[in-house]
Amino acid sequence: MKLIQTELAPAAIGPYSQAIQAGSLLFTSGQIPLRADGSLVEGDIEVQTQQVFDNLRAVIEAAGGTLAQVVKTTVFLKDLHDFVAMNGIYETAFGTHRPARSAVQVARLPRDVLVEIEAIVLLS
Repeated sequence: MKLIQTELAPAAIGPYSQAIQAGSLLFTSGQIPLRADGSLVEGDIEVQTQQVFDNLRAVIEAAGGTLAQVVKTTVFLKDLHDFVAMNGIYETAFGTHRPARSAVQVARLPRDVLVEIEAIVLLS
């Protein structure tokens, strides 16, 4: 296994890694809307989702991959009423690529953010 870490995404705020590569699979930790310096992005679900994708992209690229290689995501939302707005940013981030996905509403997320997304990536 290989630890993946980049300064272009926020450092882990607990005892975990930004991502772990196991063979050709990359497992990202859930990304929340923090800037690389650790400051929280304020704003609505669209602003927060965009920052989450900026973070995911940075972590995946640090492992030599791209969003086009994502095979599965899990989206955690504070409120499922935000699904449509989140989905618009999600669709823009992935373009025509359509990874498998689960999306669930949760009681609370770290730092009381609106969204967290994790991904599984097949690296070539």
